[in-house]
Amino acid sequence: MKKLLLIALLSLTISTKAQLLIDTHNDAISNELITGHDLGKLQTEGNFDLVRAKQGGLNAQIFSIWCGETYGKGTANAMANREIDSLFALIKRYPDKIALVTTPKQLKATVKKGKLAALIGVEGGHMIEDSITYLDQLAKRGMSYMTLTWNNSTSWATSAAAETAKPDTLKHKGLTDFGKQIVHHMNDLGVMVDVSHVGEQTFYDVIATTSKPVIASHSCVWNLDKNRRNLKDEQLQAIGKNGGVVFVNFYSGFVDSTYNQKENAFIRAHRSELDSLIKIYHDGDLAVERLSAIHKEESDQVRPPLNMLIKHFDYIAKLIGVEHVGIGSDFDGSESFPQEMDSVADYPKIKAELLKIGYNKKDVAKIFGGNFMRVFKANKG
Repeated sequence: MKKLLLIALLSLTISTKAQLLIDTHNDAISNELITGHDLGKLQTEGNFDLVRAKQGGLNAQIFSIWCGETYGKGTANAMANREIDSLFALIKRYPDKIALVTTPKQLKATVKKGKLAALIGVEGGHMIEDSITYLDQLAKRGMSYMTLTWNNSTSWATSAAAETAKPDTLKHKGLTDFGKQIVHHMNDLGVMVDVSHVGEQTFYDVIATTSKPVIASHSCVWNLDKNRRNLKDEQLQAIGKNGGVVFVNFYSGFVDSTYNQKENAFIRAHRSELDSLIKIYHDGDLAVERLSAIHKEESDQVRPPLNMLIKHFDYIAKLIGVEHVGIGSDFDGSESFPQEMDSVADYPKIKAELLKIGYNKKDVAKIFGGNFMRVFKANKG
């Protein structure tokens, strides 16, 4: 009898591990301040809510805390804290469904209870406003990673957008001495260094500076789509040697090299309607998302097929190993995702496609959560 009970408990443990699914990037909290949606209830707009998260088997979500370049000293940190407050309010409303976690042990315990483990990722170093004190404060509030730049550079790190579009205007390129100090301090705090959005010089400066594995929380493959936000083979290989992980972004513009041309044509055809939506939402990205929803049949034709997204997972796994790839959807942060990827309820389709092209269940478990847990532990250790 005891032997049978032990076997049953062992089976339950294996099953729980196999079900672990972690997404490292979602902008639902940033959008919630604009839309006012209650993410604890099923929504007809957007890509995330707690109902669909459960349907898709999502165990842990890193919520992006984001504000654009219009926020600077005196405003950026305040906005970051306002968004964190919004996440905490969601958790307070639904304590039986979601809980904040800051360590691997807490994450496992929360998943075991059947709740969504909520983590915090700060998307843009400008939100610390050149202050180590603000960095410490955000870490104390639960920040698990910080993306060193968004599209805008900071005084201590240059972005991919700046290094590519206006290199001649830069006062410096890459990490400054203060930028290296920030990386070292993040290592000491156990906050993961996120290299999505950073310029190539910043990227290699980070690799040379960090003492812990890095992450690219939401990036794709440059060789499959030559977008400045995607990572070149040499960068992917550097992340592999560092022990880090690349979490694949679902945004159509990073997945499909022909998407932008098709999307621009779609927007031109509905320009006046888009202008009206911008006045309503006061946000261009959200307006485009809404426009796409209104004209869903037409906008669906612009979206790349699901197998094009799968190629990014496969490319990274074959180049640097299946131990270095994961999921960083960017749901609720973009206007378009591949066909069949409409929300967090759709993750099982990725598993099915990976199994179809030859990945085994152990490989999928690494991609879906195991690789994140490894890099999370390495940074906390």
